[in-house]
Amino acid sequence: MPGWKREVGKRLDEIIVRNMPNVRQAVKWNSPFYGCEGKGWFLSFHVFTRYVKVTFFRGTSLRPLPPGESRQKEVRYLDIHEDEELDGAQMASWIKQATDLPGWLA
Repeated sequence: MPGWKREVGKRLDEIIVRNMPNVRQAVKWNSPFYGCEGKGWFLSFHVFTRYVKVTFFRGTSLRPLPPGESRQKEVRYLDIHEDEELDGAQMASWIKQATDLPGWLA
């Protein structure tokens, strides 16, 4: 992850691991995936030129809803741009909620 995106990725990883101690991790399609054994994947993120896109696979069940809409029925996104501060408390809340839901089975 180049430049400022590396720090965003490290911060996301720290928040996820802190809020889900037994997290299962993998890399698919050049993106980190996070999930629970036997429940599937609940979150992934991917680096684009101008932002980092966090994908919540059951995002429509989270409150408040992550802001980014998807063409996929249950998916919601959070785009993090260079000049934006990551709200760690909100991210932690979404992660805790997401881990209680069934994940995406690849």
